[in-house]
Amino acid sequence: MTSILRSPQALQLTLALIKPDAVAHPLILEAVHQQILSNKFLIVRMRELLWKKEDCQKFYREHEDSVVSASREIAAFFPDFSEQHWYEKEEPQLRCGPVHYSPEGGVHFAAPAGGLGPA
Repeated sequence: MTSILRSPQALQLTLALIKPDAVAHPLILEAVHQQILSNKFLIVRMRELLWKKEDCQKFYREHEDSVVSASREIAAFFPDFSEQHWYEKEEPQLRCGPVHYSPEGGVHFAAPAGGLGPA
């Protein structure tokens, strides 16, 4: 699936969490996934986690509605993800397109010159 529509404005990172009751039902999970795609969000990382109740409570207790909190939360879920690298290297490519979606990997990627596949 190719998306040519990209904005000249910088993209923003958004962390989407899908709760266990939705993940437990494949049809609901697929509907949520399709809703994300149909609203033109680009999925740049995806991961499934199984947390203990205590981990969830700590996560939500520390949750603040701020950029600092978002960076901390992204780092908790994707420890190998570098926001700086993403904003410097990946974000401009995703913003300017063309962008492809990989159903197998469940993420969007910038199309490399002369071929398909994650960059």
